[in-house]
Amino acid sequence: METIQKYREYVCTSFVAAVEPVVVERASGATVVDTSGREYIDCFAGIAVTNAGHCHPKVVAAAKAQADKLVHAASYVYHVPVVADLAERLAQITPGALKKTFFGNSGAEGIETALRMAKAYTGRNEFIALTHSFHGRTVGTLSVTGNMLRKKRGGPYLPGVAFAPAPYLYRNPFGTDDPEVLAQRCADMVEWAIKYQTSGNVAAFIAEPVLGEGGIIVPPANYFRYVKEVLDRYGILFIVDEVQSGFGRTGKLFAIEHYGVEPDIMVMAKGIADGFPLSACIARAEIADAFQPGEHLSTFGGNPVSCAAALANIEVMLEEDLPGQAARKGEQALAQLRELAAEHELIGDVRGLGLMIGVELVSDRRTKQPAAKQAAALRAYCREHGVLIGVGGQEGNVVRFQPPLTITWEQLERALTVFADGLRTVSRS
Repeated sequence: METIQKYREYVCTSFVAAVEPVVVERASGATVVDTSGREYIDCFAGIAVTNAGHCHPKVVAAAKAQADKLVHAASYVYHVPVVADLAERLAQITPGALKKTFFGNSGAEGIETALRMAKAYTGRNEFIALTHSFHGRTVGTLSVTGNMLRKKRGGPYLPGVAFAPAPYLYRNPFGTDDPEVLAQRCADMVEWAIKYQTSGNVAAFIAEPVLGEGGIIVPPANYFRYVKEVLDRYGILFIVDEVQSGFGRTGKLFAIEHYGVEPDIMVMAKGIADGFPLSACIARAEIADAFQPGEHLSTFGGNPVSCAAALANIEVMLEEDLPGQAARKGEQALAQLRELAAEHELIGDVRGLGLMIGVELVSDRRTKQPAAKQAAALRAYCREHGVLIGVGGQEGNVVRFQPPLTITWEQLERALTVFADGLRTVSRS
């Protein structure tokens, strides 16, 4: 309890409803161990960060070896081999013609880079974003975030941002339950936003291929293809935010690969280095080269230790087929969760790709009234029974399953059993 008390006295945590009462001492794979020795199955992975599992031996070994040689050298002042190697590797594994990378420290820094890069290349200064989206907590990234709960008391935000409806099938303003109709209508609204909410000076459209903080919202299959047709008509760049959905999480190395379109700029973070702080903003060469001297920099960006961890992490992803593991395990988890939905009125919707899964809880299926209190109670039940899950969504009523992709079948089955038991308990109460 000493650590918890120190948190109360010295760590600023007023921005979260409550810090989980778990004092983490160590972790391995999908197992977290507290200071009393109690083990938990981690189904949140540090908010979808430790995709290759906690403390993967190859990743840790690579970071240790690099730390023995060089910890920091200002990677934009000097040439550092491991930074060059990682940039080359990202150009090889990312979709389309993405080639040149700017390294930062966080997803928000990566998104800020993408926004500035789009402005520099196009000479334009407006953006189109989606409702329910989340892109970071700086003023710039919150300006393109469509989520009131994340933005409150932080304004005024930057002008020049227009919003189109997220392709959220369970809750959409068009009254349709047809994914194809939704895809077309939402894409049409992107063009509507361009024509009626901007001055016609739009540099880029930014979107998450699966909206994470918004409640694990999975767009219909054709949505991004329709949107890309709109963007191409207006000469607008496509920025894809893979901060949370990247690195195997959705069953492919990058979630945008599910949709068959190529982004102009892509941002990665979270799962890129299996827990070491790093972000990457990769773009087509001509777009990245639009920056002029003095327009951008990051003191700690391209940290050699984090870059070494990221290189090892990529090799682990490919060698162990972690995207394939995520696809197979996610398919099983989704099937079981949908069976539970048939039994429990508390579940309004189950959705996801790979091991990026959301279970939306409602107190009334007819009205779709969000059940935030029940979601919090379910999270507490799971924690008390040895399973760590997340809760998100605009209304705080979406249970989030985002475990390390290395979670074993036995651990996954145990976690789903605890979740099912928790559902019964919370439903009764």
